[in-house]
Amino acid sequence: MSAVGALGIAGATVGCATAAGRQGAAAPHQVHQAHAGLMTFIGSYTSSQPAGRGVDIAMRDMNGVLTPSGTLDGIADASFFAWSPDHEFLYVTNEQEQGSITAIDVSTHEPKVINTAPSGGSAPTHLSVHPSGEFLFTAHYGDGTVAVHRRNPDGSIGENTALVKHPGAEPHAHQVVVDPSGKWVVTVDLGADSVFVHAFDAGKLTQHQQLPLPAGTGPRHLVFKGTTAYLLAELNSTITVLAWDPEAGALTAGQVISSRAPEATGENFPAEIAISRDGQFVYASNRGDDTIATFGVENGSLVFQAVTPTGGNWPRHFALDPEETSLFVANQRAGTITRLARDTETGALTPTPDSYACPSVAVITFHG
Repeated sequence: MSAVGALGIAGATVGCATAAGRQGAAAPHQVHQAHAGLMTFIGSYTSSQPAGRGVDIAMRDMNGVLTPSGTLDGIADASFFAWSPDHEFLYVTNEQEQGSITAIDVSTHEPKVINTAPSGGSAPTHLSVHPSGEFLFTAHYGDGTVAVHRRNPDGSIGENTALVKHPGAEPHAHQVVVDPSGKWVVTVDLGADSVFVHAFDAGKLTQHQQLPLPAGTGPRHLVFKGTTAYLLAELNSTITVLAWDPEAGALTAGQVISSRAPEATGENFPAEIAISRDGQFVYASNRGDDTIATFGVENGSLVFQAVTPTGGNWPRHFALDPEETSLFVANQRAGTITRLARDTETGALTPTPDSYACPSVAVITFHG
């Protein structure tokens, strides 16, 4: 089945079970009537054990509870999502050795796969869409390359217009984003311990800056807010505050702060970073500590506030809902998505009993 209706569907494949305060027990492949609410997409690793289902659809109600709605079949190892600017199309990395990316049409609220195309590299882990909507960028962890594809008018993935490889002995490109001005493409490479800035023109990338970081940093993801970027490092559990000059296309490293609680010990590998819409709070996931760290933003600098247990194991990804009243955590090894309630004034997170079961979960995103 290559399409599933998410509102009022019958006959869809159920991908995951849900519960408020417990793991759900809905059987796989059971027919399930969709529930009204916010359409939510959940990616998981189909090649892992236990096997995930690729892309599942759930509905989030006004209380923050997720209810399974269906599964889009035929999407392997769905590890990251990116929306088109109009939120009518969703793009997925298929994180396999021979990488591919998949386009999903969500415009009719009956999601369906449009096409899957070779990504151009190995083990794609991240992708993003240019603000113009004309191009799609993909970062490949496996071979340290970054690809550009044209987006066709129908939302499908078009021709590959560029493929660049990061320098270094063992590059591992982990993220690719467009800066807030829309003029530059910024890539984060864990293996090269660097952030790269590329000029982008007519579908082509030209390296403009390489910002090296101390050996062993292992940068993974960054998030922009105006002329500041916050860079999370997987290997040394830090966040580096970067000043961004959009005219020069240049990043400058500044404050470095731990992503962990001061008393934390043992191995830890941070994964995801996000900033609230108002720019006042930054959140980072710690795999190992199994926490979400909360930081306040003061004049661009970060001030540690607290860590909150995720209620699961190995928080690979998390996302704020559109209202920013909840933060949903994809706990990969636990196979759960847990919900942390968020105070929009203080930024504080509070655990809730809400838990949604999904084997080898990797990523979550909301249609709203």
